[in-house]
Amino acid sequence: MSLFIEEEGGSALPFDVEETARSVVEAALELEECPYEAEVSLLLTTDEEIHKMNLEFRQIDRATDVLSFPMLEYETPGDLSGIDEEREELFDPESGELILGDIVISKDKVLSQAEQYGHSPKREYAFLIAHSMLHLFGYDHMEEEERRIMEERQRRIMEKVQIPR
Repeated sequence: MSLFIEEEGGSALPFDVEETARSVVEAALELEECPYEAEVSLLLTTDEEIHKMNLEFRQIDRATDVLSFPMLEYETPGDLSGIDEEREELFDPESGELILGDIVISKDKVLSQAEQYGHSPKREYAFLIAHSMLHLFGYDHMEEEERRIMEERQRRIMEKVQIPR
């Protein structure tokens, strides 16, 4: 599994961001029974920058905590059986890994939401990665049933990495 992390501007988070991200990404890959080695990119940025991205890509004029940019389309969330291994653009030409997509997290939101929800910044960061990984696997939370499924899968990932609420 390849995890590419880029960090720009703002405050540094008070824990090992790579170790935490790696454990959550691996837990999500395991939960979803991904049959491929996979690649994920993670950008840690500021409220200001994620605000710009949210406006550009979602036409929502405010900062958000996390954005997910999946590279795959799924008929059923988490079902990788439809991946056409002949489609070279789905796989990194150098590593051969399946390119799942990109995650963008606001470090400002990690810190403020951790305080707001009464848990550690590490827990908030791990949760946002778990949430975003599920989006990369095609899950959503627009409908009530989708939300319940996604919340259950998030809970299982967080248990797997032993970062309680």
